Amino acid sequence: MVACITNCLLEWGLDNMFTITVDNASSNDVTVKEMSKQLSNWGTNIMDGDHLHVRCMAHILNLIMHDEFKEIGKSVKLVRQAVKYIKQSPARIRKFKECCESQLITCKKSLCLDVPTRWNSIYSVLDIAQHFDLAFERYSFYDIGYLNHLRTFGSDSSEGEDGTSAKDEISADILTSADWKNVRSMVKFLETFYILTLKVSDSNYVTSNTHFVEIAELNLILKEMMENEDGNLKEMTKSMKEKFKKYLGEPHKMKKMIFILSVLDSRNKLDYAPFAIVDMFGKEVGDKLCSEVKKYMKKLFDYYVEKSSKSSLHVPSSPTSSDNSSSISSVSGSGNFVNRGRMRTKQQFEKHKEVSGSSGSKSELERYLAEDIEPVSDDFNILIWWKVNEPRFPILTKMVRDVLAIPISSVASKCAFSTRGRVLNPFRSSLTPKLVRSIICGQDWLRNEPFPTNIEEDLEYFEQLELGKNLWRLQVTTMFCWFFNVLVAGLLQIVMLPTGS
Repeated sequence: MVACITNCLLEWGLDNMFTITVDNASSNDVTVKEMSKQLSNWGTNIMDGDHLHVRCMAHILNLIMHDEFKEIGKSVKLVRQAVKYIKQSPARIRKFKECCESQLITCKKSLCLDVPTRWNSIYSVLDIAQHFDLAFERYSFYDIGYLNHLRTFGSDSSEGEDGTSAKDEISADILTSADWKNVRSMVKFLETFYILTLKVSDSNYVTSNTHFVEIAELNLILKEMMENEDGNLKEMTKSMKEKFKKYLGEPHKMKKMIFILSVLDSRNKLDYAPFAIVDMFGKEVGDKLCSEVKKYMKKLFDYYVEKSSKSSLHVPSSPTSSDNSSSISSVSGSGNFVNRGRMRTKQQFEKHKEVSGSSGSKSELERYLAEDIEPVSDDFNILIWWKVNEPRFPILTKMVRDVLAIPISSVASKCAFSTRGRVLNPFRSSLTPKLVRSIICGQDWLRNEPFPTNIEEDLEYFEQLELGKNLWRLQVTTMFCWFFNVLVAGLLQIVMLPTGS
């Protein structure tokens, strides 16, 4: 695996990496360690790779939430099975629509199925289904197969707490008002985690300064949920809290870069991070961790100071100079040449002293932390703030550019390349790897619209297509997409033709 990645990096001309964001798998731990060794051999491993490994926040959230649905309550299981039964046939969907109309249900959303590997899809199923409780009840009068399906599903369940089988319980009352009450309670419980998952998975959030804030919020939510009066939700939260501690709740498992991301947000600096760290880990552990974060941030800043000093000391020769003019100036104007050299070195020394904090002057990092924090506002843009303040913090801004660009989730890159199976199919198997990558990347850029499609609102249109309506629109859209793909592929082939062909 490492050899394959190394070959790709060399082919792409990438020998300097700041971080690598991967899923929380043990094989990835080994891969990143080996990659760190390879970067050290190349001499480009910053800070010995201490912050090289970044764990995907969206994957961690999925791990925390997914296992809890294995032991989910009877009410939620019944709703999932009910939705699955109706979505299996266009005739059932039409009948269900009639039930919605007879019950005067005005909700425009359509039932959707959940994906086993994505916990947040279960939230979508429950959130939509809760609006159609009366329609499900009326549908049961028209389709005996619907009741048999739920009873068959219930017969596979284990015995209840009172000794009665789940089959007897479901046969007595199927999706009662108590079940819908449990579902609504579950939806309310999962809503916060659903919103958090969408936020850390969204590719529009290009800066990672809110990473630690989201972790602190998740910890606070779990602490509050532990005091919930509902016994099932309380037990579920307890298990989630243990998973949170396993993946994020241990100081040695949290990279120092996570805290630095928050400090470089001018609304937080060193006011928010120490408070949240102490709240998560306690006073003794929190104070120790805060001290380590400050040392690590100072060490990282010193690296950029040294890097900037090396680049400033390199003075390129003038393209108009010649050996003759150099010899003449050394004879006729040697005094002026020496003075100019002293002035340049003096200016470089003064700049180095300013950014490094020597001789009693404060460094850029110290001056940044000493200033008051910015007020919290919804329209605050951290990129604009650093661009405006770049003249005051030129070295620190270079560090910020690298740090804020760290991706906290691998979802966006996975989504971009998840369509490769539809691009490289049996009918287009002759495409070269370079052309396939170009098509996939171009497709992802074209689809990056400022107003993304709301799947929940457009499900009604998709359902009409499923029932056979608006087929002419689908055919026109398909023809247009086919023509566009052929055009793009042809243009890319022309662009990639070797010179002289």
